[in-house]
Amino acid sequence: MHPLQHPRNAALVGIIFVVIGVIYWALPYFGHFHVDYAGFTMLCVLGIAMALMAYVLVAGSSND
Repeated sequence: MHPLQHPRNAALVGIIFVVIGVIYWALPYFGHFHVDYAGFTMLCVLGIAMALMAYVLVAGSSND
């Protein structure tokens, strides 16, 4: 059985990390304290990497 109905739905895995990255950026920005841009950037890049890897793993799996 295929874990996802369509491999493009694997992007949802990466979107979770991007949303966490935006929250990680927004809380200090609107709270008027130090913003850690490196952490924000790494969380967003992690989201892209996770979405790509989930796509590759799902697309390469068998349809059984």
